[in-house]
Amino acid sequence: MAASVSAAAKASAAFAHKKELAAAAPAPAQHRARSKPCRVRAVASPARAPRAPASTGSVKTAMTMTEKILARASERAGLEPGENVWVDVDVLMTHDVCGPGTIGIFKKEFGEDAKVWDREKVVIIPDHYIFTSDERANRNVDILRDFCMEQNIKYFYDIKDLSNFKANPDYKGVCHVALAQEGHCRPGEVLLGTDSHTCNAGAFGQFATGIGNTDAGFVLGTGKALLKVPPTIRFALDGEMPPYLLAKDLILHIIGEISVSGATYKSMEFVGSTVESLNMEERMTLCNMVIEAGGKNGVVPADETTFKYLEGKTSVDYEPVYSDAQARFFSDYRFDVSKLEPVVAKPHSPDNRALARECKDVKIDRVYIGSCTGGKTEDFLAAAKVFLASGKKVKVPTFLVPATQKVWMDVYSLPVPGSGGKTCSQIFEEAGCDTPASPSCGACLGGPRDTYARMNEPMVCVSTTNRNFPGRMGHKEGQVYLASPYTAAASALTGYVTDPRDFLM
Repeated sequence: MAASVSAAAKASAAFAHKKELAAAAPAPAQHRARSKPCRVRAVASPARAPRAPASTGSVKTAMTMTEKILARASERAGLEPGENVWVDVDVLMTHDVCGPGTIGIFKKEFGEDAKVWDREKVVIIPDHYIFTSDERANRNVDILRDFCMEQNIKYFYDIKDLSNFKANPDYKGVCHVALAQEGHCRPGEVLLGTDSHTCNAGAFGQFATGIGNTDAGFVLGTGKALLKVPPTIRFALDGEMPPYLLAKDLILHIIGEISVSGATYKSMEFVGSTVESLNMEERMTLCNMVIEAGGKNGVVPADETTFKYLEGKTSVDYEPVYSDAQARFFSDYRFDVSKLEPVVAKPHSPDNRALARECKDVKIDRVYIGSCTGGKTEDFLAAAKVFLASGKKVKVPTFLVPATQKVWMDVYSLPVPGSGGKTCSQIFEEAGCDTPASPSCGACLGGPRDTYARMNEPMVCVSTTNRNFPGRMGHKEGQVYLASPYTAAASALTGYVTDPRDFLM
């Protein structure tokens, strides 16, 4: 995308102004849309003096972030949970698993010669079953390529040479991380994708959720989707983040608290001083796994961290929105993060929460670090930190799968803090890990039998992925313990599920 800092700069100024207004207004001040000669603005205003009912006119309904985004996308002044509305879609993403089905439905319903509603708002990213000899998997990518050439799709991240991913300059890797890195995630917008973890993009203060192939085929032709407005559950995370915790621990703790159905068709909004302190990749981890709680979408209010990340990544103006002070939430949860401990999710459910130290007798066969949830640059830096602190070698095979080409390059080029200039790759090699693989979804979804690190036998694996259902990473009798990169690395060093404090404290 064309590089530009204008959108981020304007949004940053608007966010700062919003904070000033919030500080000046008497509590509890209700935020209102304010007028400003700028295409990027935060939705906020100073408190207004009450008026007599006869002179009030139309009354603005206080809304949550998710309600505001959907209201704007449907050109409605206000929305309430449970309403069904047609929304204008800003970005539609699909990949090699669901893309062919989506394309088939589009052609069936709109005609063989039909054109997509906007060639610049469709993003197609092959990433799931890429580095395999499976002919059907390879054919899926061919179908995407043919369609993108036919439709002149602007953002198709193609791969042709499977023997050397670096020979494919357009190839990115895992769709959810690539969407962020390529500037397709913007505050206040609606992003839909044919993948349940599309909710990852909510970290940018946008409405992002997964949809099925039929809905996606309709969006391809019209740019619209029919959505039911979800109620919002607010999660306030406050307190200083302990040096042995990561966002993966936070979301596993939350899912363990509310269960895999605790947020069914709800928006999960994350706020609080801890969330504000997280970088964008850690915020993505939080939002990525809301679907594991049944959530419709996850969302984090955009702030300076968001705007800085977006600098140079997008030339599209965007308008962040924020929940009103008097917005109605379905329920509120509050957590003192400073008191939490490293956790894992035991087989076979993401809500089967246990403290890592309670599982110290669980012998494991392997460790897997990768996926949209746990294969970002910050995840590998975290794992390298544990290996560096221990100075030891791993006791079980440890597989590393960077999410994207950019992450792969970071693994080989970024110095790990406190290492004297060593990169993650150097530390991984010294620790006896497997050489970092080509960027893709890898074994997170199992895939064809020749997929790198797939569990083709019943094994016990500690993984930074997002699901541990039977057969998720391959063999139906495999056991997967979901964990943070800290816990995964610590477990690799001992051969048992291990609390990372054994190496970091």
